Amino acid sequence: MNKILLAQTDTTVGFLSQNAKRLEEIKMRSGDKPFLKVYAELKNLSRDIRIPPLHKHRVRHSQKTTFVVKNQAFRYVRTPEHAALIKPYRWLYSTSANESGKSFDETFCRFVSDIIIEDHRGLSEQSASKIFRLTPSHLKQLR
Repeated sequence: MNKILLAQTDTTVGFLSQNAKRLEEIKMRSGDKPFLKVYAELKNLSRDIRIPPLHKHRVRHSQKTTFVVKNQAFRYVRTPEHAALIKPYRWLYSTSANESGKSFDETFCRFVSDIIIEDHRGLSEQSASKIFRLTPSHLKQLR
């Protein structure tokens, strides 16, 4: 999918797509910083990323939490509205809806998005997710 979606994610307003290049252009950020991948089904997540056995329960039951395993950032989404958006695509890159280093600007976001999805929650900037690095034997909070 090459389209850029603007939607309320489980944490804040975000751009969603499977096209990392377009997201880089819109956010005006360098290509060396990878995007977060969001999954709505554990079977799809486990195909792409091997979660250390010690942390499988933590990932399965997490809310508003991003995990990093071997420099791959991912989030498992269980919020029904956000999960329903992701399921048809298997996974989507997700990033906050703003230019890199700037705050949320609804006019800018609506202009650069191909598809705008608003539900009963509307579009509102909220707090970011917690971030944890997972290793086979440790857990380290990054944010």
